[in-house]
Amino acid sequence: MPMGIVSDEEFDSEVSNTIREESNSPNSSNATIIDITKGRGIGNVGVPNGLRNIIGEESTINGRESAIELAKQFGISSSSVSAYTTGAKSTASYDDKPNLAHINEAKERISKKARGKMLLALNRITGEKLDGAKVRDLAGVAKDMSAIIKNLEPDNPEGKNRNASPTFVFYAPQIVKEDKFETIVVNE
Repeated sequence: MPMGIVSDEEFDSEVSNTIREESNSPNSSNATIIDITKGRGIGNVGVPNGLRNIIGEESTINGRESAIELAKQFGISSSSVSAYTTGAKSTASYDDKPNLAHINEAKERISKKARGKMLLALNRITGEKLDGAKVRDLAGVAKDMSAIIKNLEPDNPEGKNRNASPTFVFYAPQIVKEDKFETIVVNE
């Protein structure tokens, strides 16, 4: 039989012919047919990691509504979008964030653009322009850009403040008075 795409009936016919020929042959082998499915497979509901990253990045850059709309096209729930936005793989694993680096890279790209715009706006506020009404507009842009930078700063998995000094916690046992213990009198 030549190689190619065949119908199920032709395939089953050829398999039965092969089995008949092998059973009549003295050197018969125990051939088995293994059904291999490529991709996620039937019943597998796992979302590929690349798609998780795309949805998380979409939520970070263009907002949650845009990410939910994208996720709906793939049959992914809005709660999963929330997990992907934080870098987690699922709603059950919010503490484990293997995709956090990808989300942080997207935040950093946007943050760099916002910093550039903020600096442009701040540089245009000059002594001559302080007398004009447009300074308020420039200050508003600078304020908005700083808010964007603050909101898009990458998450720090080690803690909020990396430069904070170490924290020491001392544990001291409580002192218990002797009258709290049970007394046993022993006669020798």
